[in-house]
Amino acid sequence: MDKIFIDKLQVFGRHGVMSEENTLGQMFYISAEIELSLKNAGLTDDLENTVNYSECCHLIKDICQKNTFKLIETLSEKIADVLLKQSQLIKRVCVRIDKPSAPIGLPLESVGVQIIREWKTAYIALGSNMGDKQKYLDNAVKAIDADENCRVGRVSEFIVTAPVSDIPQDDYLNGCIAVETLYSPTELLDMLNALEKAADRVRTVKWGPRTLDLDIIFYGDEVIQTERLTVPHPLMHERAFVLEPLKHIAPYKKHPVFGTTVAQMYAAL
Repeated sequence: MDKIFIDKLQVFGRHGVMSEENTLGQMFYISAEIELSLKNAGLTDDLENTVNYSECCHLIKDICQKNTFKLIETLSEKIADVLLKQSQLIKRVCVRIDKPSAPIGLPLESVGVQIIREWKTAYIALGSNMGDKQKYLDNAVKAIDADENCRVGRVSEFIVTAPVSDIPQDDYLNGCIAVETLYSPTELLDMLNALEKAADRVRTVKWGPRTLDLDIIFYGDEVIQTERLTVPHPLMHERAFVLEPLKHIAPYKKHPVFGTTVAQMYAAL
């Protein structure tokens, strides 16, 4: 991936755990690597096809000077967040903050932090079999896209599927969406659960009917196993109602454990 560099931008700020750091302030050196494709900019010689590094420098300066944080870790997170949302061209940023005048009482050149943050691509399965199913799914897609930490990409067709449970219930409407997100997997799960709750989802009977069901199928190529979340979804390869709409938008997406594509998993059913 191509990069734009900002190297050791000197900004005066009031950040630190000690009270005198918040009142007297000190100089910070802030560096950033902004990853994006620069090919179109190089071919067209048009600023619209790249990121204005002057604007980025002023954004960094404003964040540093208009806020006071105890931790430069917090400052770095704020800078990374603003840069990633500055342009849809930006995919990944590395932010480094050097603090040359840190009150440590020992000879050193500087202390600092460096973080890397990026837009991750997640695939989310949607389902509903109560009430106005189409409206529940449409509203969920709109709500996800309206979240400042998410960008909805491709949206599959919604398909009608029979329930896999023996519990008497209506047919489902199912679909899948691709989402670029700045959320961690757990944060994304929390956001999706909040949307389910807002849609009056009630979790009383396992495999029972629901107004809205939102599941994380893939999160990048990560393999996650916690008490709350398993990614890739552990049953996705057995579920045609997930694989069929997912095949419409990401047929060649590979399962990071099985090594097979979505299209291959669907064919195997």
